[in-house]
Amino acid sequence: MTPAEQAQKQAEQAMDGFIFWSKKVSIWSAFFLCVVVFACNSGVETGVNKTGSQYNGEQYAPMNLNVKD
Repeated sequence: MTPAEQAQKQAEQAMDGFIFWSKKVSIWSAFFLCVVVFACNSGVETGVNKTGSQYNGEQYAPMNLNVKD
């Protein structure tokens, strides 16, 4: 085998390994992120007896924007 053939074979093996591991890492990353996003969103409370931080429209009402002194 010539050095060029050896280099070509080694480059093909390296590229195949790179593509293989890139696919594996991408798939597992996407799966992990989907699980994390679901887990973070599944604890959101809705309904009558919900607790936690809630928006208060009266507190943030812009009633003093058009007041002239």
